[in-house]
Amino acid sequence: MIFVDPRRLSARGIMGMNRRNISYIGRYNPRSLYKQVDDKLITKQLALKNEIATPDLIAVVREQHEIEQINQMVAGLDGFCIKPAQGSGGKGILVITKVEDGRFFKPSGDEVTPAEMTRHCSNILAGLFSLGGKNDVAVVEALIRFDPVFDGISYEGVPDIRLIIFKGFPVMGMLRCSTHASDGKANLHQGAVGIGVDIATGRAIRAVQFDEPVTHHPDTGEDLFKVEVPHWDRLLELASGCYEMSGLGYLGTDMVLDRERGPLLLELNARPGLAIQIANDRGLLPRLRKVESLGDVRPPVSERIAMAKEWFGEGRDD
Repeated sequence: MIFVDPRRLSARGIMGMNRRNISYIGRYNPRSLYKQVDDKLITKQLALKNEIATPDLIAVVREQHEIEQINQMVAGLDGFCIKPAQGSGGKGILVITKVEDGRFFKPSGDEVTPAEMTRHCSNILAGLFSLGGKNDVAVVEALIRFDPVFDGISYEGVPDIRLIIFKGFPVMGMLRCSTHASDGKANLHQGAVGIGVDIATGRAIRAVQFDEPVTHHPDTGEDLFKVEVPHWDRLLELASGCYEMSGLGYLGTDMVLDRERGPLLLELNARPGLAIQIANDRGLLPRLRKVESLGDVRPPVSERIAMAKEWFGEGRDD
């Protein structure tokens, strides 16, 4: 185990969990608003009300007896995703990318039998994957076909874009790319690759897997530093607007780029993780304090984005 001097981390502006929880989540996120981001179904409804695109909703399974109808719900689809409405960290998400003669296959090529799918949905409803183990509902969504610009950058799964939004300002971003080790999920703790992204341009500036620097994708060998996220300004605009939509001062936005529909909002997070600092090799604290120095001033979205690019673009806040 490697121990790092807390004073060195503090000097670099690295934010720890206690500081995040007390100074930012506790101070800027009213607990009464947590439910609208902890429940993906509520988030989806809120996004649609605010004209923010999300993956198409196919069905919602609320009761155990409805699970028997799953096959009818997904009939005619060549792929879909089943997820717990109140899950976190990618737990409980089942992605089917191929349907053939009534058989279902994951991105890895492994088959999922009807009995396994039924059991998975039953576990979701029982709260196996939900925050606090509470009873949940299963959300069935259309499959996302990711933008071909990410071919070779993500393996067996869809890459997503995480942005940290503070008081409506995009302060840090990363692209999370799935690997075989992460079972096709964009979860850094399970082995996905995190690519730090320049807030000003959307270009890759650093990449890590299991908190260690990497230069190429472990499964495809693709150069990770060639990445430049398309529709970057639109992604910043959508993410920054989630401040007003959610009422949360400190949040994480997770978005994807669909090859046909463009940027889509996957979910919001009232307690975004801190690994984004490792992916960027930068601390969050100086950026958060810069925004705090504005006081209660709330510029429009376009101005917030322009200010964030000026302040936090690569090499500008070293």
